[in-house]
Amino acid sequence: MTSILPMALEGIGFEADNKKLLDDISIRFEGPGRCFVLGPNGAGKSLLLRIAHGLLTPTSGRVVWNGSTGRECARKQAMVFERPVLLRRTVRANVEYALVQRGFERGLVGDKANAALERTGLQGLAQRDARVLSSGERQRLALARAWAIEPEVMFLDEPTAALDPSATRIVEEVIEAISDGGTKIIMTTHDMGQARRLASGVHFLNKGVLVESASAKSFFDSPRTEEARAFIKGELLW
Repeated sequence: MTSILPMALEGIGFEADNKKLLDDISIRFEGPGRCFVLGPNGAGKSLLLRIAHGLLTPTSGRVVWNGSTGRECARKQAMVFERPVLLRRTVRANVEYALVQRGFERGLVGDKANAALERTGLQGLAQRDARVLSSGERQRLALARAWAIEPEVMFLDEPTAALDPSATRIVEEVIEAISDGGTKIIMTTHDMGQARRLASGVHFLNKGVLVESASAKSFFDSPRTEEARAFIKGELLW
C-alpha cells in the first residue's frame, strides 16, 4: 500500500474578514513519530491542523500528500477534536459506524470495533449510550473510532484540554499506543508537560507565523528564538 507520507505544507496562508491568520507556513511531516504544533492562543495551531486535514482550504499555498493532492489521501487520515461529536448510539455502534463509512467489509466491522475498544480500555462500556460517558471516556471513544479505521496519520487538536490529570494520563497512553502502532501523530496542546512527555518534534507558531521547528529535546532545552524562550517560560506573547 502506497504511503501518504511525507506530507508537506507549502506556503500555507489563510485570511478571514480581511485578517491574515496564517502567513506563508511551510512544514514537511514524515513518519513515524509525534509532532506537536505549539504556540499561544490565537497563534493558528488549530487552524493549521484543519487545513492539513482538509477541512479548510488555504487562501494561499497547498497541502501535498506524498506528491499528490488527491482525495484518496483523505481516507488514510483521521482527526480528533477537543470536544468530539458522538452519535446517539452505543459506544460500540459509534466505532462500527466509522468503519462502515470508511468502506470496511461488514463481516470485519464487529471484530475491528471490538479490537479498538479493547485497545482503549472501553470494552466494558461497549453497550453503554455514548452520550452518558465521562469526558475522558468520550475522548477515548473518539480515539478508538479514529484508530479503528487504521489511519496512517492522525491529527489531534487539544485532545486532553478538558480532562483531569488522571483521564489525561490514560488518553496519553492511548496516544502513545497509536503512535507505537505506526500512525503518525500531529497534535496541538497547551500543556507543556505533555509536549515534553510525548513530542518527538515541535513546530512553534506565533501570530500565524512559523517561528521555529526542531526536535522536542532541542526546542525545550535550547530554543533558538526569543519568542520560543518566552513561550517556554510561560511569558505571555503579544
